[in-house]
Amino acid sequence: MQITLKRVNKSCESTIQNLYQLYEYEFSMYVPTIKVNLQGKFKPAQLDQYWNSDKYHVFLILANDEIAGFVMVREEQENEPNFIEQFFVLKYYSGKGVGKAAAKKIFSMFRGNWQVLQIKRNYPAQAFWRSVIAEFTDNDYEERYDATDDRSSIQEFKN
Repeated sequence: MQITLKRVNKSCESTIQNLYQLYEYEFSMYVPTIKVNLQGKFKPAQLDQYWNSDKYHVFLILANDEIAGFVMVREEQENEPNFIEQFFVLKYYSGKGVGKAAAKKIFSMFRGNWQVLQIKRNYPAQAFWRSVIAEFTDNDYEERYDATDDRSSIQEFKN
């Protein structure tokens, strides 16, 4: 399966917002405060910074040219770490290597320090990121735990 990343801009906002609803649905299992509104929708993604700042990037993840998910990245300069803001792969593609390939491509695109965080109790995400980062860095990364902001697992590395 060919995995590609397609950088998108504001013209694709409706596609990202539609996918974000699915992302929030899955994420709500770990964050009980994420709820649907009276119209049955989750809060939309706040994307203005992604369209208006050079340090924020949005990509569609494509598997054989079909939408498989999205990734949002905050790119930093110098000693500040790049950061995966949001990462989502449709369930259909889970376990098929799509997320792993997309994550490695993102890490390769943005050189420098990296920080990847997963919230408490999201054990599948923690296992996924540990595996991807260990493979990408040949186990040359640090992991720590931070209780602030309901975040627990943080991996840090430099590429």
